[in-house]
Amino acid sequence: MNEEAKEMAGPAPDGTGAKLPEGVTVLELPGKTVYLVGTAHVSARSVQDVRDVVAAVSPDTIAIELCEPRYRGMKGADGWKNTNIFQVVKQKKATFLLAQLAMQAFYRRLGKQLEVQPGAEMLAGIECAERTGARLELMDRRIDITLKRIWRGLGFWQKTKLFMLMAGAVFGGEEVGEEEIEELKNRDQLEGLMGEMGRSFPGVKERLIDERDVYLSQKLRTMPGSRIVAVAGAGHVPGIAAHVREEIPLEPLEELPPPSRWSKVWPWLIPALVVALVAWGFVRGGTEQGVGSIAIWVLANGVCAALGAILALAHPLTVLSAFAAAPLTSLNPMVAAGWVAGLVQAWIRPPTVADFEALPTSLESFRGFVSNPAIRILLVVVLTNLGSTVGTFTAIPWIAARF
Repeated sequence: MNEEAKEMAGPAPDGTGAKLPEGVTVLELPGKTVYLVGTAHVSARSVQDVRDVVAAVSPDTIAIELCEPRYRGMKGADGWKNTNIFQVVKQKKATFLLAQLAMQAFYRRLGKQLEVQPGAEMLAGIECAERTGARLELMDRRIDITLKRIWRGLGFWQKTKLFMLMAGAVFGGEEVGEEEIEELKNRDQLEGLMGEMGRSFPGVKERLIDERDVYLSQKLRTMPGSRIVAVAGAGHVPGIAAHVREEIPLEPLEELPPPSRWSKVWPWLIPALVVALVAWGFVRGGTEQGVGSIAIWVLANGVCAALGAILALAHPLTVLSAFAAAPLTSLNPMVAAGWVAGLVQAWIRPPTVADFEALPTSLESFRGFVSNPAIRILLVVVLTNLGSTVGTFTAIPWIAARF
């Protein structure tokens, strides 16, 4: 770390004589001093750290590691009321919304166990700004951009593996003690944890951690105020300190990476291959061979998509729609079986305002997660699409093997 950035657990450098908590990194920048509070996101001690630093330095500005959507969600419990589930499905946002809910479920589970509200240290920063009159700044990148950049950087099997790991993190029964949470504030251990993630999912670490380190640092570098208290996860502190003196444009980090040429071509190659295999079956083996190939395609896609809908506890009519749609949508990259099934599920059992209001409590248990009609629609979309994909990659070699 740069010599100008150092941890302090002694008197605050403003002449007040007040002590700063351990883990506070002081960054001296032109015309401003940044007191960077590294926190664990579910930690009572982190909440107190934020309050103590604000009291010690009387900042002009308090910056928190939130984006506008997450800030609104944290401040307003009724933010979900305005969600239009039909638009979520039509605009292909079901996977990203489900991922956000999964992350919230993980933090709510830890928070309930430790009796600390998830993101309480961010709320403490907000409350301190309101109480002291300090300027409040949101310094994180929008969560939807981060999730979409992560998703586009993964292949199918990586997406599946990540989805399973997230499900395990949400519904795993292993308890985590408060001491273990506090140990995450030890930088060596946390960086080691990120290193393990980087080896399994290098694209995830780059977009979830590294890119946001840069983003947060640039927001801090240009932030107004001569004394700034910044609240961020401890894992971001080394990266912020490393980049905060560099001038790095943010526009490339706010854009979605353009799809590669291959990603534009292969969705059409698969239907072309299937049609060619079926046609060749008619030519080489006659009607029986061709009809058999069609039957394999319909059954493999339909059954696997229907099983995905069943796993999501979908309505029987939704399961039938998944079975009927998958063989057709798998030949058309512009439509997905999960979208059809999700819209049918939303039509049969549309979620109410009360269902959206119950989302925070539904996230606290597996039963609540899968029983909420709004979440079930998202699960129907994701699992039906996953099943349809498995069916496609099952049917193609099966058909080819019959020649």
